[in-house]
Amino acid sequence: MTKKNTIDAAIAAGIKRFGKIGVLLNNAGYGSYGLLEATPEHKMRRQYDVNVIGPMLVMQAILPHFRKRGQGMIINISSMGGKITFPLGTLHHGSKFAVEGMSEALSYELAAIGVIVKLIEPGAIKTNFTTTSFDMNLDPNLTEYNSFVETVAGAFGAVAAVGSDPVIAAQTVWEAATDGTNQLRYIAGEDAKQIIAARKQMDDPEYLALMRSQMGL
Repeated sequence: MTKKNTIDAAIAAGIKRFGKIGVLLNNAGYGSYGLLEATPEHKMRRQYDVNVIGPMLVMQAILPHFRKRGQGMIINISSMGGKITFPLGTLHHGSKFAVEGMSEALSYELAAIGVIVKLIEPGAIKTNFTTTSFDMNLDPNLTEYNSFVETVAGAFGAVAAVGSDPVIAAQTVWEAATDGTNQLRYIAGEDAKQIIAARKQMDDPEYLALMRSQMGL
């Protein structure tokens, strides 16, 4: 999804097979976590190429088809990590905040051509995100961070162990695609609902203090 020729080919194949495309789901993505000081530039660029630039290229490529039909829907998979942040998530959260912003802004202009934009904000889901879709950037020579990294890694393990079943995310996508509304955001998973609600109710000092206590920092 980061190469325009493959994006164009996939869209053309979909239209050829089905006659039209009604809904675009941007689901591909991965998480680059770790210390910013230990992260090489190519990892930074890859995070944004996959999570931000790629979806924008896919959306741009499908828009002529939607515009000619006068209708269509774009569903972008964001994350509760596009509304709140965890330690070591500078790159990943930055990319998901970008997905939130670009989707909301895009909803204004695409309404003019009959296209609806929606966001799915999952919490922790039991998928391969923490294995094949996860990248950790650390440097053992940066010893000043060691205690911090060990503490956060332990907290992450606890979060991953209680993730929601993937069917929750699938059901939320289906709801967004079929509910007949212009609702922008859909939260998937009880953890995401609780954390996002807490963030809305707290100011920055309160929320940051809560997260530090939850992470053992």
